[in-house]
Formats: sequence, C-alpha cells, structure tokens
Amino acid sequence: MKRITTLASIAGLCTALALLLSSGVTDVATALVGAGWGALAVVVARIVAVAWAGFGWHVVFPRGAGPTLRDCISLRFVREGINTLLPVAQVGGDLIGARLLTRRGTPGGMAGASMFVDLMTQALTQLVFTVAGLALLVHFTGDGPVARTVAGGVLLAVPALAAFYVIQRGSGHRLIEGALSRFAAAREWRALGAIDVLYDNLRRLYGNRARVGAALMIHLVGWIIGTLEVWIALNAMGYPITFVEALVIESLAQAVRGAAFVVPGAIGAQEGGLIALCALFGIPAEAALALSLVKRVADLAVGLPSLVLWHLMERRTPAGETDAVSAGLGAIRARLGRRARPAPAPAPLVDALAGPLAGSLAAPLAAPLGAPLGAPLAAPMATAYGFPAGRSAVLSPDNEPGAFKKCA
Repeated sequence: MKRITTLASIAGLCTALALLLSSGVTDVATALVGAGWGALAVVVARIVAVAWAGFGWHVVFPRGAGPTLRDCISLRFVREGINTLLPVAQVGGDLIGARLLTRRGTPGGMAGASMFVDLMTQALTQLVFTVAGLALLVHFTGDGPVARTVAGGVLLAVPALAAFYVIQRGSGHRLIEGALSRFAAAREWRALGAIDVLYDNLRRLYGNRARVGAALMIHLVGWIIGTLEVWIALNAMGYPITFVEALVIESLAQAVRGAAFVVPGAIGAQEGGLIALCALFGIPAEAALALSLVKRVADLAVGLPSLVLWHLMERRTPAGETDAVSAGLGAIRARLGRRARPAPAPAPLVDALAGPLAGSLAAPLAAPLGAPLGAPLAAPMATAYGFPAGRSAVLSPDNEPGAFKKCA
C-alpha cells in the first residue's frame, strides 16, 4: 500500500506541475493574487464546514451516552487534518479520532461504531450531493462527456456504498467472524468479544432512526456549506458565477477527490477536475488552478493547527492506561506459564508523523482486541472498552481451557 501511495503521489505531483506549466505560471499567480480577501473567506468557510461536520458526528450518539459537542468538533478537526495532509487514504484520521474519543470517557465499542455511522452518513450524503450536481450539470450543459463520466462513477459508487453498509449489519458480523476463524487461527478468540461489542453498538446507533436522519440532514447541509469556497473564490477573482453553478463545480470536484483517495490530498486529480468543470462555465484554466491553490491554502490553514492539536492530545495520554493493560497481559502470560515481558513504550508522535501513523493506526486496532483479556485484570479499563463495570470479561469455565490450549 505504501508503494502504491508513493507512486500515486509522484504521478499526482507530475500531473499538477504539468497543468501549472501548460496554463502559465504567471497567469495562475495573477489569478491567485486577484482572489485577495476571498482566500481568507474560503479559510473561514472551511472552518465552519469542519465544525458543522463535528456537529453531525455528535448527533448520532444516544442522549447522555456520548461525548460533548466540543469533543466531537475538536476531534473532527483532528480527523480532517490527518486525512487531508497525511498519506492515510483519507480514513486514517477517522480511526485515530475514534481512539482519541475513548480517552474522553466514551467506551471503545461506541466510539468505533460512531465512526462507522458517521462515515456512512457522510458518504451517503456526498452521493446525494454528487447526483444533485450531476442533474444540474445535465440541465446546464446537456449530456456531454463530463456528465457521462460522472454518471459512470456514480454507478460504481452505489454498490460500493451498499457493501459498506451491509458489512456493518448482521451479515457483516458473520463475515468478519468467519475471516478471523480462518486466518487468525489461535488468536481469533481474542477479537470476537470486541467485535460483538462493536456490532451491538452499531445496532444501537442505527436503531435510532431519528438521530441517523438528523445526521444525514446535517451532513447534507455541510456539503452545501462547502460550496461557499468555490462561489467566494471565483467571484473574488472576477468570475461572477451563481451559487448553483458553484454547487455543480464543488459537488463534482469532491467526487473527483473521493475517487482519488489513494493520492494524498488528491494532488493532480483536484487540479485536473477543476479545470474540466470550470471550463464548462467559461472559466479559464489559470483561474481553475488558482481556485485549487486557494483550496489548498485552506487545507494547510485548517490542517496544520489540527495536527498540532493531535500532538497535544497524544501528550495527554493517561499514564495509568498503558500500565493497566500491561499488568493484565502479564497476568495472562503468567497463567499460560510464560515469562511476562514488559510492554514496549508507546511510539512518540514524532515517529508517527515521520513514518505515517506507524503507531497511531495500530493503537485503535490493538486496543479493542486486547480489551476482553485485560478487562477482568485491569478493572479501570473495563468500561472504557464497552464492558459494564460489574461484568467480568473472563472466559467462561466451559471454554476457558480450550481457549488457553489454542493460544498455547
């Protein structure tokens, strides 16, 4: 995957550079300078859109059983910064956001389930947003090659989105359990408890249709708020377009970014897509590239402080959390007759940034897998991973010997 990301990054940079040179560096710079105050307004619009998306994440939680709105908004900025600026295929930030949510008192199963529901509502509303933009494009320009290309992408996206939903339901539960039983061999019993907790919380969240519906409406409005970036920037450069025309450009440009998820920041893909879309409304290539640069300024203006916020959140990791898990795993090894070894120290955040998310992406996966074992021996961790405080997560007497025999 790293090799694919590297090759995609090189190809994207070469494409963006070729487009810049062919359009004229001086012309692009002139159009960019012409944006003036519009660039600052675009940054403000991006901040509002990300905070609004945090509100959409917050509403999926049951009343009184979720994090505060402030936590959801701050973590949504962290997710945005990681997904935008780091090579994590636009999903690594979501995993880290769910992990950081557990440090604010949300059980691990609920945090993970909320992440899946939030991603599902965002993806579904983006599909609706794209279809609306496609319909408006056909209305304005007719059934041209751009419209046919977008329509083909929508036809591919629908079954992919349906599969993402199905895997979160009962059939997906059985699929994951079967995969663990086949490929994890003696270790599958360590994950099944955490998977049960995750799917219990998914059923709980999807069962509250009012909250899921509210999240869908909020995210749909959020995509429309993002249209302000295109409308403000192009009008500031001297290209008077209507808000509806800006909506067509933004909706289809976001679809291009989503399709190019392998390329960090959709470098090259965003520039090419904006040139093709702006040309449909008589906007020259240099202005389209300037629009892309304004959007990238917003990426940096919002993303860099978000990465700093992530760094600060990682530094606030409770010291007792690692000790409790180490003690629980040490006791398990002792029961198996093995010598307990101290757990390695968590990788510093600088390492995670240098070798993208080497430690951080592993943590949200390792934490829920180890929870069923550590919970009975490290009581403070029990509720953090979805187990009630009074419930013991020890394997039942009838299957405990078999499980330890398999592990041995």
